[in-house]
Amino acid sequence: MKAAILDNKKFIIGYVPKPMLDEYGTGAIIKVRGCGLCGSDIVKMQTGIAKDGAILGHEVVGEIVEINSKTNFEAGDKVALGHHVPCFNCQYCWSENYSMCRHFKKTNIVPGGFSEYIYVSEEHLLNTVFEVNLNLSDVEASFLEPLGCCIRAVKRARIKDNSKSLVIGLGSIGILMGESIKAFGNEVYGCDLIYERVCRAEKFGFDKAFMLKDEASTLADMKSITNIGFDNIFLTAGASGSIDFAVKAARDGANIIVFSSIKNDNGFLNNDIYYRELNIMGSYSPSPMDLEDSMRLIESGKVKVAGISSVYPIEGINDALNDTLSNKIMKAYITL
Repeated sequence: MKAAILDNKKFIIGYVPKPMLDEYGTGAIIKVRGCGLCGSDIVKMQTGIAKDGAILGHEVVGEIVEINSKTNFEAGDKVALGHHVPCFNCQYCWSENYSMCRHFKKTNIVPGGFSEYIYVSEEHLLNTVFEVNLNLSDVEASFLEPLGCCIRAVKRARIKDNSKSLVIGLGSIGILMGESIKAFGNEVYGCDLIYERVCRAEKFGFDKAFMLKDEASTLADMKSITNIGFDNIFLTAGASGSIDFAVKAARDGANIIVFSSIKNDNGFLNNDIYYRELNIMGSYSPSPMDLEDSMRLIESGKVKVAGISSVYPIEGINDALNDTLSNKIMKAYITL
């Protein structure tokens, strides 16, 4: 089967063996219709976490073509899915740190979604695979997993009524994060270095978005919203400079939710956290319950995802990668 295979931080189009259900016994074979290109895929490529020969991609929409399962899924069902499954029966899961569960980290689809077919286990079918409403396009359905990640972060923040949240970084994840905050009934503001993204944020329901010209003037502009600083800061930019700006934009006692990796080891200053009682927390990946909420919000239209992705054929996946890195597009969706 055709697949986009990692080679020297780029993709090459090649052929690999198709997964066979007989090899696994239970589960399903899914014909991939398309797969979103996630920022984490790009990080894995650039940092060397993903090795040559790997097949990436996990924001999958496809059709079940073969199945042996006790679930109600059938061949012909159009589905979207999450790629990791927690065990629900360890200290991490009991503490609701599902993405830290060791079983979660071991489970995955086989191979990645930038291939014509994947295998999903019975565990996946029971917990992280969802039938797609016929009213949704493939591209819209592909946001199940990335939106689930954002929903997870919003839940971890435990946003209080009448609070004000700021999203720093208004790429595709920043937009989804803001929409998630709004879907849970809270005010949300954003800021970014790119003017087009600032304009786009308000179209996606942000109460206001700020152009980050320089720290002093932007912070002064933000005083029109709050004199003491924001109650919750969501870091989705993946830039070292966003850490210092987040601390300056936060009120004393605020939550700062880290939802991006950065290229170096810069971090928060101990005394900022201590004297100001800042709550720094990370949020990494969704639980099955977050995925369920994600599908519900997409189907209901409470979170709008149309217009975020640009569509590329798998033969153009390197163009999609380059266009994403150069900020020519917000996000890419790869068709197979």
